[in-house]
Amino acid sequence: MKAADQSLQDLASHLRVLFFDHTATLGGGEIALLNLVRHLDPTKVKPVVVLAADGPLAERLRPAIETYILPLAPNIAGLKKDSLGVFTLLRIREFFTVFRYAYQLARFIREHDIDLIHTNSLKADIIGGIAGRFARRPVVWHVRDRVEDDYLPAPVVHLFRFLCRVIPAYVIANSAATLRTLHLGSRHHSSSIPSGVDLDLRAGVVHDGKQSSAPSGNGHSDPGIFRIGLIGRISPWKGQHIFLQAADQVHRRFPRARFVIIGSALFGEDAYDQRVRQLSTQLGLDEVVEFAGFRPDVQRATAELDLVVHASTTGEPFGQVIIEGMAAGKPVVATNGGGVPEIVEDGQTGILVPMGDAPAMAEAICKVLADPAWAKAMGARARQRVMDHFTVEETARRVQAVYEEIFR
Repeated sequence: MKAADQSLQDLASHLRVLFFDHTATLGGGEIALLNLVRHLDPTKVKPVVVLAADGPLAERLRPAIETYILPLAPNIAGLKKDSLGVFTLLRIREFFTVFRYAYQLARFIREHDIDLIHTNSLKADIIGGIAGRFARRPVVWHVRDRVEDDYLPAPVVHLFRFLCRVIPAYVIANSAATLRTLHLGSRHHSSSIPSGVDLDLRAGVVHDGKQSSAPSGNGHSDPGIFRIGLIGRISPWKGQHIFLQAADQVHRRFPRARFVIIGSALFGEDAYDQRVRQLSTQLGLDEVVEFAGFRPDVQRATAELDLVVHASTTGEPFGQVIIEGMAAGKPVVATNGGGVPEIVEDGQTGILVPMGDAPAMAEAICKVLADPAWAKAMGARARQRVMDHFTVEETARRVQAVYEEIFR
């Protein structure tokens, strides 16, 4: 292995890590990658980012991080997770396209004197893993998706679990729940490292005077209005339809409640976006529901809310939006699945409700709105929990410890 005869101290002083992602769209995993590379110790790690497409992530990275675009064929980059299967993965054309791309990436790795590859998505794991084998460099897989058949096609689940055992030198999962879905066992090097938030960046939002105390209503123009928001891409499993069904019940008890859906449809899910908008009309909620679209400024969008709702209908691998809401000092109502219980302490830093249960979600929201003092105290405890356990500085420290372990 390159530099294997060097001491850990010597290697760590100039460790060049290539971070690889198949997309430049600003999803949760990509925002987590952006935060991570910005907070690695520059005296120990030199991050180099390669993306398979240009886009918003590249634009944000370029001012501070060495960033390259190595385009991947759209028929590979655009495949949805739920459309994958053994036959899709093994079709001859896609097979050779992936291997050609991995060979190009391996050549980049050698030419840029990379010591280690850190992949950031399921597609990046496979492609970057093959490139790492070609280039004879160790690979870290950062798994941000639950590898279960309620989230991915069963053939992909079995194949990915197998590859987890044979390709990466180390596997990082974004939650213990995600890690358990890999079925790795104790012989394989792995750990769960939550994706922390940048509290310094959020402090800038507070300093600008946009931070509100939940649910006091002072983050917006009308102090009598409660703004309840769901943040995330518009997708069936993200549960915007459940949120609207709950909103219908909440609005009957709290007529001055307003509901905000922040996010847009990605990956060909525009039909669901239209169904959600039609549901708002059918429920007679158009006057109290706002479709705000994609917001790149998640911190500011969260600060403008009084209550953050998470409504996923299958287990969330982690719950970045939940962390953002808690960091803003907001009470959170979240569905109880996947990695969410690792973040939210039910009744203390938020309220957990069953997945797909609109009445339970409505009841929890009403409980928050009915007791502002209790909600404010819950938001304060939530922020403290983030400060104690979910900062990006802690994430970066633990990731760097993984690099040291690999070269040790």
